[in-house]
Amino acid sequence: MKKIDVKLSIIIPVYNEKNTINKILNKILKLKDIKKQIIVVDDGSRDGTSEVLKKYKNKIDNLIQHKKNKGKGAAIKTAQKIVTGNVVIIQDADLEYDPVDYKKLLKLICLGHKVVYGSRVLGKNRYLLTNFSSFMRIFYNHVLTILSNILNNQNLSDAHTCYKMFKSNVFKNIKLKENDFSFCPEITTKIGLKKIEIIEVPIKYSGRTYQEGKKITYLDGFKAIKSLFKYRFFY
Repeated sequence: MKKIDVKLSIIIPVYNEKNTINKILNKILKLKDIKKQIIVVDDGSRDGTSEVLKKYKNKIDNLIQHKKNKGKGAAIKTAQKIVTGNVVIIQDADLEYDPVDYKKLLKLICLGHKVVYGSRVLGKNRYLLTNFSSFMRIFYNHVLTILSNILNNQNLSDAHTCYKMFKSNVFKNIKLKENDFSFCPEITTKIGLKKIEIIEVPIKYSGRTYQEGKKITYLDGFKAIKSLFKYRFFY
């Protein structure tokens, strides 16, 4: 593929992912036709992840370590301060999302769109999907997306996807507050308040179970609802 003429800052929050972080970093490093800034924030890992990351110190651009676990949102806020690319994407440290899909999102950014989300369900019957770890996760994601759309006057199919790509001037001008998974509803709401259109593109997704290391729980769903109302009406 023709080299994409942007610099992509890839923010990777990491917490206790020693079994997958090397695999996801290798996938990103293999993307030779994208100019990259790789920012890894080790968010207080205690399982050996930090030792794995040391092996990549000369291959990634920025490796930051939180002394204690603060949450995904806190890791993203730390990385936000050192973004140098003109485009930014969030990448989880597990293997649920595949970096080969960056190019799909980048194409739309290059066409002039400011924010692009990678949707796990776009163009599919979500209740026939087999790539989520459970039917209930599909249901809760659908409900939260509907609520997000109503409050923010948007028409998204997957508001809580990890793959959120932004023009960096948009991303860096959003003052983030949340330290946990509520980063997702917070930034989607703040984009809505700025009247910036979010474009979606279908992506690959392979959901993992809690036994495999998934960390988000139903409690994060309640926090997401709280954040949607909080940033829509009180900020």
